[in-house]
Amino acid sequence: MQHARNLSQLVAGLLLYGLASALMVRAGLGLAPWSVLHQGLSQTLGITFGTATLATGAVILLTWIPLRQRVGLGTIANVLVIGPAADLSLWLLPVESHFALRLMGMLAGIFLTGLASGIYIGAGYEPGPRDGLATGIARKTRFEVRTVRTALELSVLLVGMLLGGTVGVGTLAFALMIGPLFQRSLARFAYSFSQR
Repeated sequence: MQHARNLSQLVAGLLLYGLASALMVRAGLGLAPWSVLHQGLSQTLGITFGTATLATGAVILLTWIPLRQRVGLGTIANVLVIGPAADLSLWLLPVESHFALRLMGMLAGIFLTGLASGIYIGAGYEPGPRDGLATGIARKTRFEVRTVRTALELSVLLVGMLLGGTVGVGTLAFALMIGPLFQRSLARFAYSFSQR
């Protein structure tokens, strides 16, 4: 029973994360760094945003081998659920041209990313590929995780930008808002997880 609740929390968080990513893509006002990369790859390779997200996650898992990171159910679910959820959401969400609605979509996407992150990480499973890459590099190099994570985020942002991914006010808003939103969400959902 406990495992089923944890698993449903994990999947719900990952589905919500896919929706959040799609909202920011539809808004067209700037994406989170990894989404800038995914969008740039999708445009360059002629694949969907979700396929680019899934493929990137799978390639990152290969880097876990020399880092000796442990792959688990949470890691695999992260790779397999977020991309298809984003594609389904993009298929369902209308393209909106009115600026106020685009701005609301962007803000909803940022809020839902923070919420979704707390939900799926709070479920207590292994990290997703990107988080595991940052912690694995930090462990191997002895740099602080925040230094490694910042370097990774800036690197993928630059590559994604060069590939044509959308950078804008949404990118800045995401950078400023995601930390506090994630912290509050994780506190709420990790707490409920530990009380089950």
